This record gives sequence, C-alpha cells and structure tokens, in this order.
Amino acid sequence: MSALPYQTTPYDSDDWAVLAARAPQLAATMRRCLAQQAVSLAPNSITAGESCFRRFGLWITDHDRSVHAAADISRDHIEAFKLKLATDINTRTGKPLATNTIRQQLRLLKVFFDRIIEWDFDDAPRRNPIIHGDVPPRPEPLPKFLDDAAMSKFMHQTGIEPDPLRKLCVLLLARTGMRVGELCALPANPVVHLGDHHWLHVPVGKLRNDRYIPLHPELVDLIANWQTNNANHIARTQKLLTDETSAVDRHRVTRMVRRIAKRAGIGHVHPHQLRHTLATQAINRGMRLEAVAAMLGHKKLEMTLVYARIADRTVADEYFDVTNRVDQLYSHNLPADAEGPNMRRLREQHRRMLGNGWCERPAKMDCHYETICETCTYYATDPTHIPVLIRQKDHANENNQPGRANLYQEIIDTTETGNKP
Repeated sequence: MSALPYQTTPYDSDDWAVLAARAPQLAATMRRCLAQQAVSLAPNSITAGESCFRRFGLWITDHDRSVHAAADISRDHIEAFKLKLATDINTRTGKPLATNTIRQQLRLLKVFFDRIIEWDFDDAPRRNPIIHGDVPPRPEPLPKFLDDAAMSKFMHQTGIEPDPLRKLCVLLLARTGMRVGELCALPANPVVHLGDHHWLHVPVGKLRNDRYIPLHPELVDLIANWQTNNANHIARTQKLLTDETSAVDRHRVTRMVRRIAKRAGIGHVHPHQLRHTLATQAINRGMRLEAVAAMLGHKKLEMTLVYARIADRTVADEYFDVTNRVDQLYSHNLPADAEGPNMRRLREQHRRMLGNGWCERPAKMDCHYETICETCTYYATDPTHIPVLIRQKDHANENNQPGRANLYQEIIDTTETGNKP
C-alpha cells in the first residue's frame, strides 16, 4: 500500500509513546537498534538517529495506518518519504530543507535497515527499501571563513570586550581552532607547561581523539585569572568555563560570538567560522599541512587539504606570473619567450618524423591522416628507404608511439624480404 502524500505535522521532542501506541513493533525495533548502536557510536550520533527514527515512524504511521512494523515498510513508502523531504520546509528558516539535511535523514534510515537486516532482527524487511542512489551526494562547499579585514575587526572588538568570560571563550576559539563542543568540555585545569611553552589539553571530542595545542601568551594569562576569580564555580562543575550561573554550552557560546561580530560590524558569524579562519590563515602564511592537521585534531590529511583549496599561495603566485605574460600578449608587446617554455616543450616533444620533415601536431590532438601514406594501397618503397624507415621506427619507440613503430617494422620486414606490404 502506497503512503499518502506528506503533510507537515509538528511533532514533540518525545513522542515515542505515541509511536508505540500506533505501531508497537516498529517502535520496539527502532529503540532496540538505537541501543545496539549506542555501544559503538558517539552520543550525538545516537541523538540524531533517535530524532530521525521517531519522526519517520510518526510520519509513516500517520499516513499509512497499515504500517505496524519495520517489515511492513516498502519501497513505495520510501519514495513518498523522499518527496516529503524534497518539499518540506524548515520551520526555523522558512526555506526548503538543505541537501545535507535530506542526506542525513536518508543515510540514517538506510543504516537502520542495513543493521536490522545484518543483525537478523525478526522485524527486518526482506531487503533494504532504501538504495544507494536515494542518498544525495555530499555537497563539498569550501569552508566559510572571515577574510583578513573582517577578522581584524572581530579580534579588535574581542580585545576590548569587557566581559571576561565572553572574551576568554571567543579568544580560545579564535586562537586555538577548537570546536564549540571541545571548548565547552574543557576541564578545570587544561593548561600544561611543556618545554618553553604552555599547551592547552583539548579533551576527547568529535573524532574521539584528544590533543595538545600551543597557547598564545594572552590566553595563558586570561585562563589563570579566570581560574583564580572563579575557583568555587569551577570546582562545582569541574569545567573551566563556568560562572555563577553554570558551565557554558554551545548555544551560549554562539550568542557570545554573534554579539561580538555585531559590535564589530561584520554581520553574522558562527563559532565554527573562527576555526575555518584560523586554519585558512595558518596555511596561507606558510604553516605546514601536518602541523595544521595536528592543531585541528584531524585524523586524515584530506580533511586539512580542504583549507589548502582556499589558501594555496603557489596557485596565486603562478596565476599572477602568467597573468603578466598574458597582459603583454594582449598589449601586442610580445617578449622573446612569448610562446612559453611549456608550450614549446609540448610542441617539440611530440613532433613526428616524416620522410621529408616533421609533423608538429600535439599528442592530445587526434589526426585521421597519421601514417596515411604508409597505409595507402598505392604506397610503395624499396630497400634504399630502409634507413629512413628505421629512423622513423626508432623515433616512434622513443616517443611511446607503439602503433607507428609496429607499422614501420612491418614495412621494413616486407621490404627486406621483397614482398609488397
């Protein structure tokens, strides 16, 4: 039975009881799957999966009352759900759902069906109703960062910020590249002294790894002052960034960053943009990719290479060098090397030897007339031309042209035996 078209229905954050009343087997299967995933996945991943399962379960039981279990979900239901995601509106922004949101929902559901099938749940469908092609490809936009002028205004405003907690939180983000979750989880005494420098111990975070980040001298002083003036509050929560109210959370930090950005007159700024900005500035000013990866806590260098796509000084230097040469070409003030060494090398490297000259066609260009005379039915030669044929064959071998080399070898063999090719 096909599911009915999607209708936007607001669901509360805790509607498992409603789902269990409608489809107890489906609710039990989903919660059992979440319990198994919680053994190996991070808490945030389980939270995302719980929200996705609950909303999907409420939607499908609301629009197709014949669904009581996961095994009842068919391909028709998934196709209807895909249309729902494509036409749904984000209640917070008033805009269609982002591609990443649709991708996450379908991936979570696909993994749900994969797992219950692999784990031999009694309620598993015969096959996964979500196929690989249902999940949109991952968008790969460049990280959003602040340019030098905007970041300068932002840091100036942060430097004169009167609130000590707000100043400390924002400077920690801007000068260490920490994620917001890592910032909020900083322990009571995260600073260690190693060698000639102070280092900040960042606890296990998103990628389940911890790390040490060198601390700017200004941050060393700010942290020490904060610990002295708020010792009782910090002792209560065992987290560094705690005031008389509570330990900071990501929402509070976001408000701090936005307030400073607004005062700096640079518009909306999200905390994660400070991480992107630090990485971009570091690479653009010569910091090695391996060092940037260690600072940001990346497990794979490919994650860091995203910032190199923004801040590749080599690309910029070569671009402007070539631009100057092209400008000279447009102005008809051609220098002696206007052709360029690369173009000349390309032309000379791939020219082909002919009987009385050369063919200078670049290797990338196709030609229907290559060795056309040698393959013509009226072509004739004799032993006096064998030295030239040998030179042509050797030239073809040297330039990795096996087709021409074989042709000349056949002509040489038949000419030496007296048989017409």
